[in-house]
Amino acid sequence: MTSHAASGEAGAARDRLAGWARRLDSPTATYYLLLAVTGALVAIGLVMVLSASSVMSLEDTKASSAYSIFQSQAIFAAIGAAALVVASRLGITAWKRLAFPALLGAIALQLLVFIPGVGVAVNGNVNWIKAGPITIQPSELIKVGLVLVGGLVLAARRHRLNRVVDIAVPFLVPIVAVAVGLVLVGHDLGTALIMGALIGGMLYTAGVPGRFFAVAFAGAAAVVTVFVLTSSNRLGRLSIWLDPASNTDAARQPIHGRYALADGGWFGLGLGGSREKWRYLSEPHNDFIFAIIGEELGLPGTLVILGLFSLLAFACFRLVTRTTDDFVRIVSAGIMAWIVIQAMINIGSVIGLLPVIGVPLPLVSSGGSSLITTMLALGVLISFARAEPGCREALATRASVVRRTVAVVPARRRGRS
Repeated sequence: MTSHAASGEAGAARDRLAGWARRLDSPTATYYLLLAVTGALVAIGLVMVLSASSVMSLEDTKASSAYSIFQSQAIFAAIGAAALVVASRLGITAWKRLAFPALLGAIALQLLVFIPGVGVAVNGNVNWIKAGPITIQPSELIKVGLVLVGGLVLAARRHRLNRVVDIAVPFLVPIVAVAVGLVLVGHDLGTALIMGALIGGMLYTAGVPGRFFAVAFAGAAAVVTVFVLTSSNRLGRLSIWLDPASNTDAARQPIHGRYALADGGWFGLGLGGSREKWRYLSEPHNDFIFAIIGEELGLPGTLVILGLFSLLAFACFRLVTRTTDDFVRIVSAGIMAWIVIQAMINIGSVIGLLPVIGVPLPLVSSGGSSLITTMLALGVLISFARAEPGCREALATRASVVRRTVAVVPARRRGRS
């Protein structure tokens, strides 16, 4: 009896695994996985922004409302959802045509940050423009344009990337140098590092030899060193990271971020129960929202966030490995590197593994430019997933089944009445 029961349970487990394997082999698996992970991260982000920003909203807004920051984030999420839907409906050919106009438009907006009265400085970084009540960070849009143009250029030269000149002339010098250079002129080192990550992801996927990455890394390290040594703010952040027990005012943020995680413990203080958001942690809804997640939702909450980003990376990896289009492969790798590495840097800064760099947690942190452009980039990936063999046909078939079901049910009800 016992052996038969054990073998039956083992067989049932094998059947379940086989069922999951069949689902992953479905042509719609990547499409639905991207939609589900994006929706989950945005929903969690809205809930946590509402919780983390309530005290700051109540104190800082003229309307004395605890919901002002959340309301703005909800509007940004709605705009991002519209951008995602539109982007997901475009075809691969359309994205190839839009690549250069998107990058040129983003660079034009980035140039506006240097115009007095238009550009806005935040913590020493001049990378925002203000249009009435709206503040825009054009460097976020540059990421989208850069990844599309990079995919287009590198795919066209896929078999000619064995020499430095073949990489530099069509891509690194005229495109990357201008895009990243403008961001560095505005002193936004954090965004420039994310751009470097997405560029590296595209170059690696395009087949650039590994020996070139060592040289590129050395050059990037030299640039970062210069920017750190010439900025008292960045130098202070590095000093605090090397000496966490520092008693300076600049150490307040990272120390209280870790206090929040410690207070949360295994199971958290409960949603809305954060203590650090009561002005102990100065950016609870922005760069340090992961600390509030840990404080309120405990270890399970943080593991959910890590798991969702891991699923997002898996979905992107499926796109990279399953497509036969070099443009799709390179763009998907660039977007994966952008979002996943930015999440790793943000979380690493919160837990003390990295110095505080000042980049938001994608889809979760408060901030309109980051949320909208990240959702737009994920819309691009969803459009690529729709183009996978059999996906569009499967989606059309399921849609027609749903329409027939909706049409039949009311008819049956009328017959019964």
